[in-house]
Amino acid sequence: MKVLHVAAEVFPLVKTGGLADVVAALPPALAARGADVRLLMPGYPAVLDAVRHAKPVCVLGPLFGALRATLLKARMPRTDLPVYVIDAPYLYRRDGNPYLGPDGQEWPDNLQRYAALGYVAAHLGFGELDEAWSPDVLHTHDWHAAMTSAYLAAHPATAAASVYTVHNLAYQGVFPHDDARLLGLHARFMQPAGLEYHGQLCFMKAGLKFADRVSTVSPGYAREIATPAFGAGLEGVIQSRGSDVVGILNGIDDAVWNPATDSALAACYAPDAMAGKAACKAALQAEAGLAARPDAPVFTVVSRLTSQKGLDLVLAVLPELLRHGAQLVVQGEGDPSLESAFAIAAHAHPGAVALHVGYDEARAHRLIAGADMILVPSRFEPCGLTQLYGLRYGTVPVVRQVGGLADTVADGHTGFCFGEATPFALQGAVERALAAFGEPARWQALQQAGMAQHLGWDGPAQAYLALYDDACRARREQPRLPPPL
Repeated sequence: MKVLHVAAEVFPLVKTGGLADVVAALPPALAARGADVRLLMPGYPAVLDAVRHAKPVCVLGPLFGALRATLLKARMPRTDLPVYVIDAPYLYRRDGNPYLGPDGQEWPDNLQRYAALGYVAAHLGFGELDEAWSPDVLHTHDWHAAMTSAYLAAHPATAAASVYTVHNLAYQGVFPHDDARLLGLHARFMQPAGLEYHGQLCFMKAGLKFADRVSTVSPGYAREIATPAFGAGLEGVIQSRGSDVVGILNGIDDAVWNPATDSALAACYAPDAMAGKAACKAALQAEAGLAARPDAPVFTVVSRLTSQKGLDLVLAVLPELLRHGAQLVVQGEGDPSLESAFAIAAHAHPGAVALHVGYDEARAHRLIAGADMILVPSRFEPCGLTQLYGLRYGTVPVVRQVGGLADTVADGHTGFCFGEATPFALQGAVERALAAFGEPARWQALQQAGMAQHLGWDGPAQAYLALYDDACRARREQPRLPPPL
């Protein structure tokens, strides 16, 4: 089976969140099971600099405002998988965050930038851009790639099936309705049966409406997003798809995230040889400027600093953590008010609280290896990867029982869970974790149970291959129709 993954980011080329990790790890896992897998990416500077053996496939011509656009074929670093790159300097050759300008605001032409990604993907699906290869399935990720499904729906003769994965329903790609003219689609696509969303245009709705099958990144989240509490205004669309929507739990790249071989760590360790974890803790305390106390419970947060992630709850329970002699190390960036609040806490409690603003991959490994517990108190969480990294590294997760967190952490067995998104509920889970930390035999049992889990991509890859088969069957049996007039 030939599969094209379409995404706006992939680790290690471009990463703003867990999407990049999934797009980096799932395609190689599929290839290992015999699939012919390729990627399609925008030509950001970091992508053009990192890919190898880039050669032009075809000239795309004028493309959504870009006078010069070329489709390149190259090889990914590390995995050597083929990757198509849209080299359109006018759209993509910008440094820094792929979605935001230097002022922290979204690029004003993001509609054109990511419509172009979907447009090129759809034409690859039709088979007219690379005469030597066309996919059986286009697997598109999040709102950035969702327009692929709309462009496929506008060309019913395309044989390729489509699968659309929601990594986070909160980020929907919403644009002014007046910009519909820029998309090159019939007006019927701009009605409520198409992209129209409360008087605006919603790219994510294109994926939800027109893909042959829809997945999200955990069974729990698949159930949640069909409800008003978690559906972000799209629950009706999701409900209308019924059994076409499935949840497949993310895995982790267990070659990259492996404490036995991780070159970022001060010392490696394994379930049957845990001494290195104590060395990692000591190294983390030194790096973060924390007091060198082997007996202090060290909590970490590795996250975007946003309300979704529940980090205001961490600030609320911080006095209780400190009262118990705990330490906290935070890495992340996002909401300026949260960044400021954690900075104030670090200044007020030197030796006990540390903050690293921004994201550094190697440091993330060191934080997760060196900490005793990782806090993931999200208000909603499609899957979550940091709790999986914690399990893999013997760093006990304390999580809210929601979405993929509920699917992956067993309360009292591999971690600690809480229900309501309140400081009181989080504090209760933290206190239970601290009590277990004070009982070495119980703590070691928690660590061993977490580290014994199979968290790699073998199972998820098999589930996606089955979903691709289902999507191809649907494509053969059901006509692809544009929205009604």
